[in-house]
Amino acid sequence: MKIDARHEKGVTILEPRGKITIGVGDVALRNAVAEALTAGASDILVNLEHVTTIDSSGIGELVSAYTTVTNRGGKLKLEKIPPKVSDILQITQLIQVFEIYDDEKEAVDSF
Repeated sequence: MKIDARHEKGVTILEPRGKITIGVGDVALRNAVAEALTAGASDILVNLEHVTTIDSSGIGELVSAYTTVTNRGGKLKLEKIPPKVSDILQITQLIQVFEIYDDEKEAVDSF
């Protein structure tokens, strides 16, 4: 699992690539969010376009990241969710918790 980070108009954009699963991607996502917060980020956009698989640990890590960022006064939003990830978010009803965007410019502007 690789996670690229970049910045656009004051928003930190995290782009995980690969699997967000137990013991691999979940730890990488947790560390990427922690690093962004330590660097002073308050608004984080997670681009899930290149995520191939997500399991319950990955979903748990997304929820944990959302809670951590929100408790620190920031916002965490998702963009470009693949169908497999969308299905899991629908089943768990987390689709109602996260703000989700298909267009990055629209997502960045929403902060």
